[in-house]
Amino acid sequence: MLNSVNLKFCLFNVENLFLLFDHPVPKNFEKMEEAQWQKLSTSIYENKPLFKLQHLARTIKDANADIVMLCEVGGIESLKNFNTLFLNGEYSPILIEGNSDRNIDVGYLIRKNQNFYFDLLTHKNRDLNFLYPHEIKSKHTNYPVKVTSHKLSRDCAELRLFTREIEKPFLIVLLTHLKSPLDPERIDPNGTERRTAELKTCLEIYTELSQQFADCPIIFAGDFNGQASSTNTDREFVHLHQTTKLKDIFELANVSSENRYTFYQVRSGLRSDGRQIDYCFIDDKFKHLLNTSSVAVADFKDEFGSPLKKPETLDQKMSLPSDHYPIVFTLDNVKL
Repeated sequence: MLNSVNLKFCLFNVENLFLLFDHPVPKNFEKMEEAQWQKLSTSIYENKPLFKLQHLARTIKDANADIVMLCEVGGIESLKNFNTLFLNGEYSPILIEGNSDRNIDVGYLIRKNQNFYFDLLTHKNRDLNFLYPHEIKSKHTNYPVKVTSHKLSRDCAELRLFTREIEKPFLIVLLTHLKSPLDPERIDPNGTERRTAELKTCLEIYTELSQQFADCPIIFAGDFNGQASSTNTDREFVHLHQTTKLKDIFELANVSSENRYTFYQVRSGLRSDGRQIDYCFIDDKFKHLLNTSSVAVADFKDEFGSPLKKPETLDQKMSLPSDHYPIVFTLDNVKL
């Protein structure tokens, strides 16, 4: 039996991956017109366009990861359908429905026929110990408040990899999708206060696990919806660098800032603005496991395998399979 394993990871916000059907999917579905494709579902959530799904599948196949960490998945049914129809069923899809009011969850694809087992745990019911300012004010004036604390916007989905016992994992992944900057109710500009509370709760979970499993590497990853690296840090992420030894894999690999961009903001008549808002962190004491030459933001490619240029117009951005670019990396010699 092997004593260690090399594992390749891919973190990917796949932007509204809904794939739900009310009618049988024909064998030649990949040749369908888009209007026909959409008629296969009567869900209120529109299925992801067929050409984007095909491009998404090419991107994931190119990444060739053992573990794919996904954000914005429209439930386990969508993930199962995507794996079956577009990835030849090569992965085991796992997802627990979270708290999203948009029905976009975090989940995983685990390559089949691995020499380990896995289990998925949820932290969606954990309190943030957070109320919005107007709710705190109402509480102080004895006005009824609907909740005693909010919870994570989505989840902090805990994946455990183990060989024999779930309570003896050899690697843990915490995958989250923090509160977006959207503030339709105008109660939290840019979602900053809620995002701060969500991050602190994720770090509490991380700290508890790192104390319980001191010799087990833990990856903390996801769409953070902000600047979480150690330079030019948005204030909601300062706590991460002050209280843990978690390191951004791009920093450990000395990847230049412009090569870390996972999201491009395109504004009419203006130059597109690239930012890193997706992150994978690992504790400094496990940095020796990171294959630094493997760390990259993967390009989107055309059907001939040539990299596409980064979007400069809204049309170019809309032609891509997602509004986020995937991150790929490998951990070498992880002890089983």
